[in-house]
Amino acid sequence: MKKRAITCLMVGIAAACGLLATPAQTRAEDADTIAKGVYIGSIDVGGMTQEEAVAAVETYVESAGNAQMTLSAGNRSVSVTARDLGIDFTDMHVVQEAMDVGRRGNLIQRYKDKRELENGTKVIEMRLDIDHAAVTGILTEKAEELDQDAVDSGLVREDGKFRIIPGAEGIAVDVDGSVQVIEDYIAHTWDGTSAEIELMADVVEPRGSEEELSQITDVLGTYKTNYSDSGANRCTNIAVATGFIDGTVLYPGEEFSVYEAIHPLDAANGYKLAGSYENGQTVESYGGGVCQVSTTLYNAAILAELEITERSNHSMIVTYVDPSMDAAIAGDYKDLRFVNNQELPIYIEGYTEGKNVCFNIYGHETRPADRKVSYVSEVTSQQDPGTQFVATGQPVGYIATAQGKHIGYTARLWKIVTVGGVEQSREVFNQSTYRASPKIVHVGTASADANASAVIGAALATGDEATIYNAVAPYTASAMAIMSQPPAPSPEEQAIVGNVDPSQITGGQ
Repeated sequence: MKKRAITCLMVGIAAACGLLATPAQTRAEDADTIAKGVYIGSIDVGGMTQEEAVAAVETYVESAGNAQMTLSAGNRSVSVTARDLGIDFTDMHVVQEAMDVGRRGNLIQRYKDKRELENGTKVIEMRLDIDHAAVTGILTEKAEELDQDAVDSGLVREDGKFRIIPGAEGIAVDVDGSVQVIEDYIAHTWDGTSAEIELMADVVEPRGSEEELSQITDVLGTYKTNYSDSGANRCTNIAVATGFIDGTVLYPGEEFSVYEAIHPLDAANGYKLAGSYENGQTVESYGGGVCQVSTTLYNAAILAELEITERSNHSMIVTYVDPSMDAAIAGDYKDLRFVNNQELPIYIEGYTEGKNVCFNIYGHETRPADRKVSYVSEVTSQQDPGTQFVATGQPVGYIATAQGKHIGYTARLWKIVTVGGVEQSREVFNQSTYRASPKIVHVGTASADANASAVIGAALATGDEATIYNAVAPYTASAMAIMSQPPAPSPEEQAIVGNVDPSQITGGQ
């Protein structure tokens, strides 16, 4: 048997030698072209010279770089070019390998090449590479477009009862895993044309199970303030801001920002012009009054003993709560923020009714029934800024209050905890400083009578309120008469009434 096997092998080698030694093959070996039927990947390089094959490969890589690659995750996708992924090909040894088909290697290898060409084609693998960093950068950049946020389960309070709104799953792209998927696809499957690649992604479960949300039944903190002395615009602003906050579900560890919930404070968002504090003065601004909303919510939150992460007092004292119980909102630099430090979600209910704004914070009560928390304001100092009289160009006898007085205060808020009616702790919860702002009174000093102006000027120089009012009193009636008269017509208006050409009127402008 061994002799027969050896004999067969020798015959095969002899046959191979015979085939490879034909005149036609000898001419093929001598030719400076690649054998017919040889492919580099999907590129037919048969009959090409080495230079032509290199050019063909480079043209293919350039064309492949323009291919559109659709990267998909769930029902979202983004489109990039293969060039964006850093497609590259540097292993030009494949061209030499193509040149060597049928003319290099031992007799057995050359025989196999010949048989493959006779039976069809000889394909030399062409492996394209991608830039790992470029793919990672693309996926990181496009993650916001591809990721689908989970929609947390919510709550709606209707007719005094809660109704659970089921959430929805989200998708988060696994960047590292997706880079590997793309690299494998380009290296082993891609044919150089436009393609779609399904990325690796993780399912993100929504927060809030029915079991958790069904436990939100208890009022953890409630507070109400009155705004019956507010104008129509301020009332509107309070109702609008309260509506933006109402219905908020805050999950454990999640932070709530009043500013983020109610902004932008502009007409497009439903706000109107109303009085607000700015640099120690009362000015008209869109959203004036929203601080009463944040203040009311602040007091409900501290009664619920949520974690307050940001709170600022007003620049001047407010009247709807005691000192140090307020929480101001001003642009993006004064905000009320707090964190749900409970083990279960909480629900914030806000509403306006009968010129009152009220907030209720619902959750699952775990504090002992006989444990009570309260807050007490203490004023630690007070400053009366007095009255400031300002001379104006109004007629002598005119006097009017331009700004009311704001007493300056320093204050602190005490948190008091009792258990079974017995005080267990008393600690300073916050401290506040409120700016003093004087009452500003405008006093007219204009008069054709120099003596009258001098009398008022002298009274103003004393700074004494009684002296100034006594000096102004004799001229009040004449000032009222002057101010009640219609303004004198301008020269242009007189010219029109008298049918005079205004252009003929002389005088500087």
